[in-house]
Amino acid sequence: MTPVEPLELLISRERIAETVKHLARQVERDYPGEMPLLVAVLKGSFVFLADLVREMQRPVEMDFMRLSSYGSSTSTDGRVRLRLGVTAPVKGRDVLVVEDIVDTGLTTSYAARYLRRRGASSVRICTLLDKPSRRQVPVALEYVGFIVPNRFIVGYGLDFDEKYRHLADIRILAGGSDEP
Repeated sequence: MTPVEPLELLISRERIAETVKHLARQVERDYPGEMPLLVAVLKGSFVFLADLVREMQRPVEMDFMRLSSYGSSTSTDGRVRLRLGVTAPVKGRDVLVVEDIVDTGLTTSYAARYLRRRGASSVRICTLLDKPSRRQVPVALEYVGFIVPNRFIVGYGLDFDEKYRHLADIRILAGGSDEP
């Protein structure tokens, strides 16, 4: 697919790989016994989750949930919709939510509340990208790969209208600001 917009490089695939490896080591140190259930928030985090679990030195259990608040727009409407819930047992377990990016905090806080309501013993958040300048809801992030500017970011699983997920680097969509 040829990009239809110019894309500015923000984070190279090499820096991403180094950071994912570092995050995997942090998670393993914090969970010396049984690994938590890793729950990826789809669709954007699937690439990050795949690379993260390949860096783990022991078996992990994964599940997925699908939430949406953007649709085909570059800005959220503020309403989070559960499209797919987890199927693995959550009650009494430690859960690690794996996010591609946390910006407003709306979907991340929804995911954490959802998992706590299902009886998780603990819920922690691991995100590759944090965009704190957009935060509307406070969210505790235990593992953060990169803090990014308030620009619309694509690649490495992140999309704009289902495009650009395939890019190995993280790029800025030209003219793409998350400002309302």
